[in-house]
Amino acid sequence: MDQQPEPWLRGPIADVNPLVAPILYTLQQAREDLAAHTEGLTVEQIWATPHGFGSVGFHLRHIAGSTDRLFTYLQARQLTEEQMAALSREKIAEGDRAELLAAIDRVFAQAERVVRALEPARLSEPREVGRKRLPTTVIGLLTHTGEHIQRHVGQAISAAKLARIDS
Repeated sequence: MDQQPEPWLRGPIADVNPLVAPILYTLQQAREDLAAHTEGLTVEQIWATPHGFGSVGFHLRHIAGSTDRLFTYLQARQLTEEQMAALSREKIAEGDRAELLAAIDRVFAQAERVVRALEPARLSEPREVGRKRLPTTVIGLLTHTGEHIQRHVGQAISAAKLARIDS
């Protein structure tokens, strides 16, 4: 079976400005990589902490949660109590692969809607992050979201490999 090239090598995304397309490529790449590298993991492997590293489950839950939080800031809003409570629960070992990937898909679908509606002229608009309201911009948030997702995708893949070896 022929494997497709990575999302960024599949051509432009229809009706999406090329300045905001990279985050959409990132979301698709993360979906594909996580689905492939977590295939067949048991619930025990999902929540294992091999050699003290974060579990696959933590990284999956954190990818969804951090994307949700960063896109809240992107939309010039502050976090809700519910989002803060979800942050404190990210390491709790509950949920299987399907549930965790479905949560990522839901958050990514919402993020995609926001990105598709984003006008490139707004990329330099100021935004504030966190309780300290640290300064950034729309494009700063998009850039950080992409790199943060990919960092945790890599860690999830590594944790999945270690969990398979250790079980």
